[in-house]
Amino acid sequence: MIFLLILLLATFQEIKDHEINPSKTIIWGPGLKPDKITMRARYIFLQFVDLQGKNLTKSPGKDTVNVYTSGLTSIGHSCHISTQILDCKDGSFIVRYKLYNTCFNFELTIKAKSSNLSILSVKFRGPIYEEECYCPNLSINSWLENLGCPKSYKQIHDDLAPFTNVDFDKMRENIVRTYDRPGSISLCHYVIQSNKIFRECHGRYVGFKIFMDSILLSITRKVLLPDIEFFVNLGDWPLVSKESKNYPIFSWCGSFDTKDIVMPTYDITESSLEGMSRVMLDMLSVQGNTDTLWEKKIEKIFWRGRDSRRERLDLIDISRKYPDLFNVSITNFFFFKDEMNKYGPAQSYVSFFNFFKYKYQLNIDGTVAAYRFPYLLAGDALVFKQESKYYEFFYNSLVPGKHYIPIKRDLSNLVEKIMWAKKHDQEVLQITRSARQFARDNLLPHNVLCYHVVLFHNNMFVFTLQEWSKRLKSKVKVLHNMEEVLQPEHSCEYYNDDEKLRDDL
Repeated sequence: MIFLLILLLATFQEIKDHEINPSKTIIWGPGLKPDKITMRARYIFLQFVDLQGKNLTKSPGKDTVNVYTSGLTSIGHSCHISTQILDCKDGSFIVRYKLYNTCFNFELTIKAKSSNLSILSVKFRGPIYEEECYCPNLSINSWLENLGCPKSYKQIHDDLAPFTNVDFDKMRENIVRTYDRPGSISLCHYVIQSNKIFRECHGRYVGFKIFMDSILLSITRKVLLPDIEFFVNLGDWPLVSKESKNYPIFSWCGSFDTKDIVMPTYDITESSLEGMSRVMLDMLSVQGNTDTLWEKKIEKIFWRGRDSRRERLDLIDISRKYPDLFNVSITNFFFFKDEMNKYGPAQSYVSFFNFFKYKYQLNIDGTVAAYRFPYLLAGDALVFKQESKYYEFFYNSLVPGKHYIPIKRDLSNLVEKIMWAKKHDQEVLQITRSARQFARDNLLPHNVLCYHVVLFHNNMFVFTLQEWSKRLKSKVKVLHNMEEVLQPEHSCEYYNDDEKLRDDL
């Protein structure tokens, strides 16, 4: 009888804890400014608060909110709008919506299902543009402020420090000649002039140019870039050693022994541009598809990946000694095919969302930095990260012990760190929450746009003397062998009374 009473009281308390106060919901995100911020998928975060005024830390239920949208096209038809509700299982939700038309009189309403009380109700006269519209903001400062972009980036400052005076007239041919290894190196030479994009690529494998094309096309639809010139490394490995000449090469990955200028990787850039479209895994979807509660997660490290580094094979050796701590497997053998019998067989694909049924995740280098790291941080598991000379654009903002647990390069202390985690579950949970918050503050789609624009543009923020366009001394010009990267054909009227843009172009 006493046990039953305790159970009833616990159930009552759980129900009470999950009751929300809609009027106190904390709301933020670029989706609150659809008339000022154009993205393929705009998004809004909702942090729910209980009746005692405390933030919920667990989901109040997947049927907590309803979302209603409406709008009219320029000819009076209903706008085509798709919406998505993502339950992050930590007391917060993400509401995403995607416009397929330019909309006027756009309305967005979010209500609590249980009470039908309004959480958010906003209306915009418009126009609200869809992603493919070419309607660049004439004020770079206004655009950056609308997105809430930081006024400085340490990584950009450090990367551009060696390049105080860049004269491409004196170095273009030398850059191409120095990296003329078409079987292993591919480069694209870009020029942006009058907000149009031109390029010439060098090398045999230049397919990855589509990722650089995509971000540049998207940015120039949104904001008026200065005339700039730059070279992009299409491979994973950074190219410019610290002992070589100061050749400015933009790369997706950096290292301690090179001086490439680092950009967000093609992976996180594509997922940022294509959310709610052809990309299924992005920084928002991973937060809304981790369904296993913390206390029900399996207390093992989960990892899947190809054999792109010896330490990945070493991981298999370690896991076989401690099967109660690991669920790890090689998915594809390419670099060490002769050792397949020892470390195989190759295991089948596992959905990334299913990784988070496990409490611990491992970020171990591949050929360079493992580009899954942002998604692991955004999930709801503790990340163990291998020490590495490679880094992405955001690494220097991370704090070991606060956002992840560092492990030695040779993995020799990995078992010891797992055992520590098992004994300090609440501390581990706090690290996991800090990692997700870091991802929300630094790695979302609008953050990726911010980083690219601040890197390329000569704006009036405190970073003025550090970014790229200010350092170019040679005249930016389109060379005769360059081809234009065209914007997609799309019928979308630009509703702006200011004719300055048309005059400039």
